[in-house]
Amino acid sequence: MSALCMAIFLRGCSNSEIAAMTLAMAESGTVADYSQLEGDARLVDKHSTGGVGDKVSLVLAPLVASFGLRVPMMTGRGLGHTGGTLDKLESIPGFNSNLTTEHFMDQLQTVGCCMFAPTADIAPVDKTIYALRDVTGTTESLPLIGSSIMSKKIAENPDALTLDVKTGRGAFLQDWEQSLALAEVMVAAGEGAGIPTIAFLTSMEQPLGYTVGNWLEAKEAIETLNGHGPADIEELCVVQAAQMLLQGGCSTSFTTAKDAATEHLRNGAALQKFKDIVTAQGGDVAVIDDPQSVGATEFEQTFVAQQAGVVTGIDPFEIGLTSVGLGAGRQTVEDNIDPAAGFVFHRKIGDEVAAGDPVFTAYSESEALLIHGMQRASAAIEIGPPGSTVSLPPLISHVMDSTGICTYTEHLAK
Repeated sequence: MSALCMAIFLRGCSNSEIAAMTLAMAESGTVADYSQLEGDARLVDKHSTGGVGDKVSLVLAPLVASFGLRVPMMTGRGLGHTGGTLDKLESIPGFNSNLTTEHFMDQLQTVGCCMFAPTADIAPVDKTIYALRDVTGTTESLPLIGSSIMSKKIAENPDALTLDVKTGRGAFLQDWEQSLALAEVMVAAGEGAGIPTIAFLTSMEQPLGYTVGNWLEAKEAIETLNGHGPADIEELCVVQAAQMLLQGGCSTSFTTAKDAATEHLRNGAALQKFKDIVTAQGGDVAVIDDPQSVGATEFEQTFVAQQAGVVTGIDPFEIGLTSVGLGAGRQTVEDNIDPAAGFVFHRKIGDEVAAGDPVFTAYSESEALLIHGMQRASAAIEIGPPGSTVSLPPLISHVMDSTGICTYTEHLAK
C-alpha cells in the first residue's frame, strides 16, 4: 500500500482509477442500506472541503429536509484553521452526534435528517491508508485526498451529492488550479460510484459571515434560519439547497428551487426542522429560541479602527489559526475546544470605517491567549484610505459536474 500511495503521488490517477479506488475504500466497511425506510423520498447530501466561518451545513441540512427530502449528513470535527460542523453542533448543550444505526435510521424516517459523526466501520481502510500517507510523505496527493473524502460519502450511500469546494486564502487548498483539480477528482469519484455529483467552487478570501468559533457560528446559523443571516451565508445555503432540491426531484427549475429555499428560510419551516433535529439528537432546543442564554467567555476585547478608511483585507487563514489559538479549534485530534471562544466581526471587506469604529471582537477563557490573539488578529486586518476600492472574486465562481466545468452564470442559464 505504501508503494501504491507513492506511485499515485508521483504519477497521478485517471478518473476511472480514482473512481475504482474510492469505491473499493467505501466497500471496505459498512455501506448504508436504506431499504427498511418507508416512503420514496430521495436521499441527498452535501460536503464542504472546509473554510473559516463556514457554518453553511447547520442551515443547509434542515433547509433541504424541510422539503421532505432525507439528508443523512455525516460530518466531521475541526482540525487546523478550518472549523468542524460537529464541534459547532455540539456547542448546543446535550447535542449527541454519536448515533447508533438504529437511532440513525429511526431519525431519518421520522425527522428526515441526521447530522452525525462517522463510525469506525465507515471506510475503515481510509484510516490505514492515511497513516501510511503521513509517514511516506504522500499526504498532498489530490487523488488520495479526494478518494479519502469521497469514500466516506459513498459509504453514506446518498442518491445524489452536492459539493462545496472552497478556494482562496482561507480554504483547505488555497490555489485555484488545485481546488479545480480536487473538484474534478471528487466529482469523478461520486459519478464512478453511480452517485450524481456536482461541485460548486466558492471563494474563501475572507471569513464567511461575521463569526468564527463554534457557538458563535451556531448562533449565526440560527439567525440565518430565522431569516436574517449574513448575505454570503444565505446565498451559499440557498444556492446549494436549490441544487439539492433539483437532485431530489422537488423542482425542475434552479430559479424556482432558489425561491422556494428562500421562502423556507423566511417562513420558519427550516428553523422548525432544525429544532426537530436538535431535539431528536438530545440537544437543548431552548437555546435555539434564546441563543443569548448560553454564556460567553470570561474575557473579550474589541479591535477598533485607528483611522477612517475602508476595510481592504481580512486574512481568513490567519483568523482561522488565531481562533484555534483562542481555544476554538484543535491542533491535534486530542485537543479540547472552548465552544464560546472565537471572533465576531463588525465589518467585512469593502465596508467603510470611521476612527474608533469596532472591526472585530475576540473571545477566550484565557486572558493570556486573548492578548496574543488580539495581536495576531489585528495584524490580519488591512484598512485602506477613504475611497479605496476592493476587488473580490465572486462568492460562487464555477460549477463542475459529469459534463465538465462552466461558470456559475452559465450554470444559471442552463
